[in-house]
Amino acid sequence: MREFLLDKLGPGRDCVDPMLARGGFVDEHGAPWRGDEPYRPNAFVWFHRELRPEAEVPGALEVLHRDERVVVFDKPHFLSTIPRGRHVLQSAVVKGRATTGLPELSAAHRLDRGTAGVLLMTTGKRWRSAYQDVFARREASKVYEAIAPFDPDIGFPQVVRSHLVKRVGVLQAETLDLPPNSETRIDVIEVRGAWARYEVRPRTGRTHQIRAHFNQLGLPLLGDPLYPVISEVDIDDFTTPLRLLARELSFTDPVDGNERRFTSRRRLTWPDEVA
Repeated sequence: MREFLLDKLGPGRDCVDPMLARGGFVDEHGAPWRGDEPYRPNAFVWFHRELRPEAEVPGALEVLHRDERVVVFDKPHFLSTIPRGRHVLQSAVVKGRATTGLPELSAAHRLDRGTAGVLLMTTGKRWRSAYQDVFARREASKVYEAIAPFDPDIGFPQVVRSHLVKRVGVLQAETLDLPPNSETRIDVIEVRGAWARYEVRPRTGRTHQIRAHFNQLGLPLLGDPLYPVISEVDIDDFTTPLRLLARELSFTDPVDGNERRFTSRRRLTWPDEVA
């Protein structure tokens, strides 16, 4: 079992022997694994993962709205939506639970770590499915803002379509020569020299869709560390935010049928402004 744990935990393998020594791995009955047991297929191994020190993400997770069923947050850049990988405490779900006192708080949809703006969460398990289904069925209307280069030779508005695939372990989304599975409408709001602020309306919700579609136009988003090329940026470097904001979210409430609309209070910074 020790060899299995070393193989399974990969980057975290240095913690295996110390955790085995102090009984940090237990089976489904709560009995500690020693590590010298023969490998048992389909056995359960329970443990609490040791967390790395996490730098505090700048900016507050502000509450835009709260009621019995949902809490709507205004998420800052660099804050993960859910705890995963190297971001656990610095995630919107963990921070949101701490600030609201709601232990069952969970995200109804996700924003990329680099994207700021409106994020909807449900207050408890009983409401989770209804609101997640709104996003799964594409019944929510989303409006984003972005800052990217301006090309006067590109006529706007533009509707960008492509077939995007985001594979596990691959940082960039791939564009395949297949029928489109993603669509984004992009229009110009304001031009300042070589840069423009854009209104973005995605009709689908593929991972990295907006970033990939701007890159497809030859206009990669300001501050994007992944498109067009992957930049080596330290995980705790908060100096250059991705200029992408989930500005507005609207939908018909699946419980009471009322129209819901939430708007971010944040604004994107231009290249000549202090982020």
